[in-house]
Amino acid sequence: MCNAKFTLPEPVNEPILVYKPGSSERKELKEMLDKLSNENIEIPLIIGGKEVKTGNLGKCVMPHDYQHVLANYHKAGPKEIEAAVETSQEAWKTWSVMPWPVRASIFKKMAALLSGPSRATLNAATMLNQSKNAFQAEIDSACELIDFWNFNVKYMEMIYEQQPSSPKGQWNRIEQRALEGFVFAVTPFNFSSIAGNLPTSPALMGNTILWKPASSAVFSAYFLMKLFKEAGLPDGVINFIPGSGADVGPNVLIHPKLAGVHFTGSTAVFQNMWKTIGENIASYHTYPRIVGETGGKDFIFVHNSADIDELNTAIIRGAFEYQGQKCSAASRAYIPASIWRNLKGKLIDTINTIKMGDVKDFSNFMNAVIDRAAFMTITSYIDFTKESKDADIIIGGGYDDSKGYFIEPTVIVAKDPHFKTMEEEIFGPVITLYIYDDSKYEETLNLCNTTSPYALTGAIFARDREAILLASKTLLNAAGNFYINDKPTGAVVGQQPFGGSRASGTNDKAGSMINLLRWVSPRTTKEVFVPPKDYRYPFMEEE
Repeated sequence: MCNAKFTLPEPVNEPILVYKPGSSERKELKEMLDKLSNENIEIPLIIGGKEVKTGNLGKCVMPHDYQHVLANYHKAGPKEIEAAVETSQEAWKTWSVMPWPVRASIFKKMAALLSGPSRATLNAATMLNQSKNAFQAEIDSACELIDFWNFNVKYMEMIYEQQPSSPKGQWNRIEQRALEGFVFAVTPFNFSSIAGNLPTSPALMGNTILWKPASSAVFSAYFLMKLFKEAGLPDGVINFIPGSGADVGPNVLIHPKLAGVHFTGSTAVFQNMWKTIGENIASYHTYPRIVGETGGKDFIFVHNSADIDELNTAIIRGAFEYQGQKCSAASRAYIPASIWRNLKGKLIDTINTIKMGDVKDFSNFMNAVIDRAAFMTITSYIDFTKESKDADIIIGGGYDDSKGYFIEPTVIVAKDPHFKTMEEEIFGPVITLYIYDDSKYEETLNLCNTTSPYALTGAIFARDREAILLASKTLLNAAGNFYINDKPTGAVVGQQPFGGSRASGTNDKAGSMINLLRWVSPRTTKEVFVPPKDYRYPFMEEE
């Protein structure tokens, strides 16, 4: 390594391509959708850079056309997990001490590849396998993931630059070591950017990874592995072990070399993982770091000074983009009675314009929910509401799984603020509204704060600054990401670091230095230039 202090360029957010008719990006994306749709590939495990085929197969399908198989993937078992651990530890010997500019170069190349030649591939894979429209894929599998890689390398540099003071005659310094062992990354179906970030952010800091993607999103995850390889990530740094959670998780979590967990998924699964680690705490080589982003019951709270058109758009985008399958999706809203009189008709009329169907039809705002289990869970809430006297469905409520897992955008009005759909996470295109008396603004704010165990995202809509101030104060701990006059979704790397607390996770803020600090173990070094040669101190001298 030459003697130079390298400085990374300042990151900027990736521009969002709009895919207008006639644009080159629209043409390229449509061609890639056709190409991937007409293939049926085989996806192996990737351990130490080598393809591993177990013969225990699962299918990657299109949620909007679930008879269409995109790929068959091999599932990991105990033997493959042990091999992945061993490989990760061998790779750790060199990767953990790799000069940081070398690691930065690899991740900058990942971002450049995704910004250019790999963009259409990953976007198309995400659209087909996770049933996202072109815009939702673009802001996820392209822009956000590019931003993660470009911003994280700069955050890494900033972390390394932070050094202690040194009095005269000594030099104090801190170095940030990789964790001893491996990090277990468990990623969800709903964001390819999260699937890309959870294994790579610890890897950037010198760690080696076992990565288990969601079984319903293995297809797009495989293309990420191919991108890592193309960017020059050394073999064994990230080991790809898809499989069922029941088979993979327990075998990984009890391994003595487990040094950390990076997780996004359900609250129940995360709590069970934490419990398993706690039960085995004495067996680990080092105390594992546990970082998780879990569920949400995200809110929109409305004051009677709010603009109705802005609110209408926020409810629809916040609740129904990507079929409500975002941890941050608006799932409950508190509407003052004076606003509701004008909002109701506008909301119904606007929802009636929403088209739903195949991702290849770019006129569709909504597509399918991810799989049959999700379809059954979401529709059970709709059916419960239909049979209840405590709430009414004012639009939507229909569903059809004859070809794909389609559920209409559904708005429920609850008479009881503690109605089931006001409190429980649904993770689908269903939002429940509670209409409150305008004079009970502060009382209802307190209700919002205490209704849910979650604290991920929330929004206040108001033009009255005093009302905004009161909401911000009352809901201080109700959301890790709080929005004023905007929908509670769409956090941008470098602008709104993302994460929540309470039952929503450890709030370690993906896309910030806070998250990267969890994946290092600092060592402080003190060097004294002229050490003392006598143990005696001046106070010990005779009078």
